[in-house]
Amino acid sequence: MEVEMKIRGLMMDPVTNMPIVILRDSAGAQVLPIWVGIYEANAIALEIEKVNTPRPMTHDLIRNLLFGLEARVNKVVVNDLREDTFYALIWLERDGQIISIDSRPSDALALALRVDCPIFVEDDVLKTSKVSGAVSDKVNNEELSKWLESLNDDDIGRYKM
Repeated sequence: MEVEMKIRGLMMDPVTNMPIVILRDSAGAQVLPIWVGIYEANAIALEIEKVNTPRPMTHDLIRNLLFGLEARVNKVVVNDLREDTFYALIWLERDGQIISIDSRPSDALALALRVDCPIFVEDDVLKTSKVSGAVSDKVNNEELSKWLESLNDDDIGRYKM
């Protein structure tokens, strides 16, 4: 089962000093932080802030290629979590054919913002992320979980790189 989520913002992990994309379901009951690289976070931030660049960035190029090929992105899905690594699929449609493309979640999310398609997370990933967070590096993850749970909407909107 897939849970539809929205990107609520980007922030820096106070423990690792790495960017985190915050996904939250519409009811606000489930939050999924996904740690991403600096460049991927920048690509997401540029689109969130609607910053125009003088030349197309990689995700803009992908959007333009898909448009030129008359392909449509139906959705992106964060579909797996293995060994603390998230995986995603980009679901395309072209000429009535459905195609799934393996992707890093950060790239799938950056593209989803650019093509305005829904973002989903598999229910099993949401469950597994809670379990793996409790198993690996318990103290830091517990502190981080408490910190993330205590955030309000104003805090989640802050992003500094």
